[in-house]
Amino acid sequence: MNKNLTRRAFMSRALLQGQALAVGGGLLPLSSFSHGSGFQVSGPLQAPDSNGLRLPKGYRSRIVGVSGKTVENSDYTWHQSPDGGACFAAFDGGWVYVSNSEEYFPRGGVGAIAFDVKGNIINAYSILQGTVGNCAGGATPWQTWLSCEEVNCGAVYETDPFGKKSAIKRPALGFFKHEAVAVDADQGQLYLTEDEKDGCLYRFTPSNPLPDLSAGTLEVAIVDTQQRVTWQAINEPNPWNTPLSTRTRHQVKEAYKFKGGEGIWYQKGLILFSTKRDNRIWVLDVKEQAISVLYEAKDENAVLSGVDNLAMTPSGDLLIAEDGGDMQLVLLNAQGEPTPLLQVTGQPGSELTGPAFSPDGSRLYFSSQRGHHSEKRLGITYEVSAI
Repeated sequence: MNKNLTRRAFMSRALLQGQALAVGGGLLPLSSFSHGSGFQVSGPLQAPDSNGLRLPKGYRSRIVGVSGKTVENSDYTWHQSPDGGACFAAFDGGWVYVSNSEEYFPRGGVGAIAFDVKGNIINAYSILQGTVGNCAGGATPWQTWLSCEEVNCGAVYETDPFGKKSAIKRPALGFFKHEAVAVDADQGQLYLTEDEKDGCLYRFTPSNPLPDLSAGTLEVAIVDTQQRVTWQAINEPNPWNTPLSTRTRHQVKEAYKFKGGEGIWYQKGLILFSTKRDNRIWVLDVKEQAISVLYEAKDENAVLSGVDNLAMTPSGDLLIAEDGGDMQLVLLNAQGEPTPLLQVTGQPGSELTGPAFSPDGSRLYFSSQRGHHSEKRLGITYEVSAI
C-alpha cells in the first residue's frame, strides 16, 4: 500500500466530497446530505420506544411493513425475510424504498413502498418475483435496483423501483453466491461481493458504456503482500453451463479469499465493503488500486460486530447493520471509530438489514429480518425520523 495513503486519508477524501443520487437522467447532489446535517448521535441511546427501538434523543420510529400483512394504502402483502434495500427519488418529490426478500423459490423477489413528499405511504407493490434468496444488492445512478441472489448459482436482476418496467436478469455479472453490488459511475465499473467463507471480490467492466449491463468482462481481485490489487478475468462467468465446470471463485488460483463478503458501497473513488467472518470493513482505493482495513472487531465485546449491509449517512459516516451482535445500526467515522446509532430490542435471533435514507436525508429505513416472537418471527420494516 502507498504509505502516503493512510486509512484516514482514504476515508476523509471520500467523505469530504459527499455523495449523489440519480434524479431522472443525471446525478444531482442530495440536498440535505451535507456534513453536519442529517442523522447525528447526541448522547446515549434512550430507553426502548413503543416499537422496541432505542434511539438517540429527538428521534422517533414507525413500522411501515410487517411480513404477511398488507402495507397501508395498498394490496401488497409485505414479503418474508426483508433484506437489502435502497431509496429512490420520485419526480413528484416523494420516494420509493425497495426491499429484497431472502426467501427461497418461489417466494424470493423484491417489494417496494412508495411515499409522497410528506412521507405518507401511498402504495406498495412487487418489482421482482420467483427468484431465490435475494439478499443484498445495490442502487444504480440510473435509478434501478440490482437485486442479488445469495445461492451457489445466484444471478443479479436489474429491477425498476417504480414498477413500470419488467425486471431483467443480468448473466454477464456472473453466477455465484452474490451478496451486494456497488456502481463506480466515475470509472464505469461495478464491484460485487460474494458471501462465502472463501469468497472473492469481483469487478465488472461493461462492453458498452453504462447503463448497459448486457455484456462485459468479469474479473476477480488478486491482492499482493503490499496490499496492491490487480484483476484477472474470469473465463467462464456462468460455470453452470456444464456439470463439470469449476465454480467462479475457484477459477483463478491467485484470487484473494475474503471471509464472507457482505455490504458494499462506492464513495468518490473508494469502494468500501464488509466481511462478516472476520468482522472487517475494507477500503479499496480505485485509483491507487490499494486495499486497507478500516475497522476490525477484536473481540466479542466490540461495539460493532456481525458487520453486514452498508450505507452512507447524510452526515458523512458509514452506517453498518449488524447481523446479530447487539442488533444495532452503527456509525463508523473516518478514523474507524464506531458509535451506535440505534438498537432493536426484544428480537433475539434476528438481524438488521437494508439501511437506506430518503433522498432528502430526513428519514432512515431498515428491517429486522425475522422480527420478534409476538409477530411469529416475521420481518419488520421501520422508518426513523426526527421529532
